Formats: sequence, C-alpha cells, structure tokens
Amino acid sequence: MHPKTLAIQAGYEKGKGEKSIAVPIYQTTAYKFDDTEHGANLFDLKELGNIYTRIMNPTTDVLEKRVALLEGGVAALASASGMASIFYAVANLAQSGENIIATTQLYGGTLNQFTHTLSRFGIEVRFFDGNHPQEARALIDSKSRALFFESLTNPSIDVPEIDTLAKIADEYGIVSIVDNTVATPAICRPIEHGVDVVVHSASKYMGGQGLAIGGVLVESARVAEKLRGNPRYPHFNTPDPSYHGLVYASAPLPPFVLRARLALLRDIGATLSPFDSWLFIQGIETLSVRMREHSLSAMKIAHYLQNHPKVQAVYYPGLESDKNHANAVKYFDEGMFSGLLSFEVGDFELAQKIADSVKIFTLATNIGDTKSIITHSASTTHRQVSAEGLKKAGVTPGLVRLSIGLEDYRDLIEDLAQAIDG
Repeated sequence: MHPKTLAIQAGYEKGKGEKSIAVPIYQTTAYKFDDTEHGANLFDLKELGNIYTRIMNPTTDVLEKRVALLEGGVAALASASGMASIFYAVANLAQSGENIIATTQLYGGTLNQFTHTLSRFGIEVRFFDGNHPQEARALIDSKSRALFFESLTNPSIDVPEIDTLAKIADEYGIVSIVDNTVATPAICRPIEHGVDVVVHSASKYMGGQGLAIGGVLVESARVAEKLRGNPRYPHFNTPDPSYHGLVYASAPLPPFVLRARLALLRDIGATLSPFDSWLFIQGIETLSVRMREHSLSAMKIAHYLQNHPKVQAVYYPGLESDKNHANAVKYFDEGMFSGLLSFEVGDFELAQKIADSVKIFTLATNIGDTKSIITHSASTTHRQVSAEGLKKAGVTPGLVRLSIGLEDYRDLIEDLAQAIDG
C-alpha cells in the first residue's frame, strides 16, 4: 500500500472484536489471563499477547504497526515522548564506557540529553558537522555504538547526506539512528536510504494539533543482521538474565524493538498512554494532507522573507537557492519540504521584537501544529546550550524559527510584515 493508505488503514483489523471501524481506546492497565499456564506462556514469549500496559496495549499496538509500515520498518515502539524514544534508541546500544557519534545540528533537547544526561550514564557523545559527513570517520573507534543525525534539522533546517552517513555506519558495523520528526514519513523515509533505526517526536507533525506528548522508534529489517554476531553488541548476542536467558539476536522477532520493549520500557517505564496513542492515530490519518499544505504555505512565506530587506537569510530547502535544496530533492517526496523554516535578521533584539510582535503566530516552543508558531531559539529551545554549541548547531542570536500551520498563508505574511516592519 502507498503511504496515504497506510496512514489510514495499517495496523488495525476491523473484523475483530466489536468490528468498530474506528480504532478503540483500550484504557486499561492489565489484561485477563485464561489460566496460570497462559500467563506463564506470555511471560516466556511462547505466546504473544497483552500482559500489562506499561509494555504493550492494543491501541498503542495499532499506532506502532502504523508508524512502522509508514517508515518501511518491521517493528516500532511507542514511548511517552520523543526524548524518551531517543534515549531508548541510544541506551539500547551503548553503555558506560562506550560512545555514539552525532551531528552538531540537532534539536536543543537532544543536544542537552547528549551533552549532559548521557555523560552521567558514562556514555560519551562525539560531535561532527553534519554538512561534512566524512568527518564522522575520525571519531569512530572500537567503543562506538551508534551514528545519530536528523533528516531535516531543527532549527538550522539542514538536510544531510542520509545515504552517505548510513553507508559510513555500515562500513564500521554500527547502527545508524535518524530523527525524522520534521520531515515525517509523508515526505522522507530514511530506511529507504539505508538507515537502521528511525525515531520521532510524535507530538509534532504526527499528532498535528499539539494535543499530546509521545515518541516512536522504528526498526528496519536490516538491523537484525547487523546486530547478529556483532562484537560491538554482545548484549544482543548473549543470554539476558533478566528475561529467562533470552538471546535477542536469535529471537524470531525484530531484536532492536524487542529488547527496547522488554528491557528498557519495562524497567524505565516511559510509557505512552492508550488515549494519547489514539490521538496520534487520528493525527496520522491526515498526515499526508497536512504535510502538503504545510509545505505549500512554507514555500510562499520563504519566498516573501527572501525578498524582505530586513531579512539577511532564509533557511528553507524548498528554495532553489538554499544550500540543502539538492539533498532535499533527492530524499524528499513530491515536492514537499515540510513546514519548518528559519530566517536570520542579524540582531538579537530585532529577533526578539519580531517574536514578541506577531498576532496570528503563537510564541511557543512546539512545531508541527495546525496553528502557526514562532520561536526565538536562542532564548528558548537552545537556551541551555553554550555559545560554542549554538554556533555549531547553526543557532545565531538573530535566528527566528517558524512552524507554518494551516492558516491562510496570506494572513501569515501580513502578520510577519507588521512584526518585522512595525
């Protein structure tokens, strides 16, 4: 099936149960076992079924299957936030004394997690410029466990060479992880370009209305072979004493998601609620339609800003003049470039004035909403990042980020005009 159909039909069998056309909300914590043997078989993985909502739920199962199929993966795991999904993806591969490689062009929350939180777990993160993928090679050593980057960076709006970075990870036998939040599978599917694992903040474009917080990680079919027998990942190839000696790489299920569910989700418990899973299912049904409208309006606004005398630069890969345009055309579908753009006014005070003066745009830190949002990144999302880190992330004092919603683009242009010129 094509992505638009998958977004509406995938992962749910309408002929089962009460035959509801809409996906039901299974708002429950636990599930009845037929008898003690049935319960034991579920815990031993001799049978597959629901045990406890901390690790699985029928509503969340539909969401996971739907996102996995949209991304071209074989399995997915939903979590309580995008940051939880990123942490699970990294913690599933690396432990104290090991490292991961990551681009500097990352969302501020990810930079903070990588720079501060992971270091407290003994995991080192080594950064390189995503615009120069070959720089990653010099950072990879015997302790490296993952290569992490974003398919469309936030807020610098860069599009890296996805296939090149995936090949570098393959060459060294490490797992590649891509955050596809901003592009979404409606526009870009990194697994098709050789990526191993994809992560999302479902709170953004997947939900689409700013109603719920959640995350998803997706495993590609190629991960099992990369993990099997790989000396970088002994915990996938030796018995797990916490789960009856299960060897994940030898299990008849996708091993990356299986371990993330049975070890990390079970023990850390950043679980997505069934109701929020249902909200994301509703959002995904209209994802393709919304991404097209977001992209069309963003292009109009990017052209307007490009011609404004007070705007020094506009960062949007849909513009033919943008340095990322060629990569965007290569990796993105159907002339869509998402709804996120940034522009530079060269001055901290002017950037703040613009953000404070808008009337239709909402000053907030979210993206991917039906409502348009304006953000001064240096004051908010990257507030805790050092001056050197800001420079490497492509965040200047005069940078303004726009998440273009579904309002009429003409009204949004008028709002920006009065904010910039007033």
